[in-house]
Amino acid sequence: MKRLARPFILFLCIIGISVLHYMTPLSLPFLHDIYQRLYYLPIILAAFWYGFRGGLACSIFVSIVYAPHLLFQWGGHVTMEMEKYLEILLYNIVGGITGLLSQKERERSAELQVTAKGLDESYKKLQAQSERIIAVEEKLRRSEKLSTLGEMAAVLAHEIRNPLGSIRGAAEILKDDYKPGDPKHEFIEIQIKETERLNRVVVDFLHMARPQPIDMKLCPVQDELETILFLVSNDARERRIKLVLHPPAVPVIIKADGEKLRQAFLNITINALQATPPGGSVIISTTIYQTALCEIRFFNTGPGIDAGTLERIFEPFFTTKADGTGLGLAITKKIIESHSGTLLVESDVGKGTTATVRLPMLDKTNGGMP
Repeated sequence: MKRLARPFILFLCIIGISVLHYMTPLSLPFLHDIYQRLYYLPIILAAFWYGFRGGLACSIFVSIVYAPHLLFQWGGHVTMEMEKYLEILLYNIVGGITGLLSQKERERSAELQVTAKGLDESYKKLQAQSERIIAVEEKLRRSEKLSTLGEMAAVLAHEIRNPLGSIRGAAEILKDDYKPGDPKHEFIEIQIKETERLNRVVVDFLHMARPQPIDMKLCPVQDELETILFLVSNDARERRIKLVLHPPAVPVIIKADGEKLRQAFLNITINALQATPPGGSVIISTTIYQTALCEIRFFNTGPGIDAGTLERIFEPFFTTKADGTGLGLAITKKIIESHSGTLLVESDVGKGTTATVRLPMLDKTNGGMP
């Protein structure tokens, strides 16, 4: 619309100035001097808008319109008003030079835009490469941490687990000599409890650091979840938390290591129970996701997790619990990924947290393989 209006504006300006020339008496030469200078406005505008050709075309059109005024109205004063004829030459010089400079400037601007676009693309590529490098460095740091963890696990398995077994065995023997109510019975109970906790830490180290063999079999997801509910039902009652399991619309069967999958589901459910205050709820549901995946969602009505903590929940040894090892979710994620699945945790502070596990379903067209 703007481009269509520009020629019309130029035409009106030139015609308007020319009418003023033709209508103004020669007895007012100072007005004619002003009018002939006004012709530069449309010439310069045309040069800026259309470049060299536009400026020159406009100046030629002005010359054609202005020439009859000189020939018929000032024709008898040729020697006295020679500068008016030279003005026509200046019109064309100004139109051509201004148009040429404007055109060069536009070409330069276009080149700069192309250069800026290229630089922007290069910046995006460098940014993407930088992000990949950071991701690789993060993986290397994690691999280094896991390598160190593997060495530590080997030492712990050899140097700690065997003595722990002896300590616990001795404590259980002593426990028989001191009946409940005896002050020493309480200390022995503490000793047994702490040795169990330390043994669990060592076991978590071993599971995190060393790849565990996977025994893949047909696994009904609902059966595994019902087993988990049975295991944690007493804990949920003691915490006064409502535990709900929504069955899928159709039976969902995957190929998985049932024991390890139960461990992963149990870790998620226990975390959900621990995060939920009394009177709250933990809701587990299974649905079909994009026809090829089953989606198991563990939702709790706890206080939620802030963004900073949420970014680190899968880091080994990171924990917000006073007695936690920081390995539960890291091990769980590793188990899910070993089944070609994904684990995603989303949280809304003040409303609750959802852990979503997605696992491949059986492909019936491929002999039951996922």
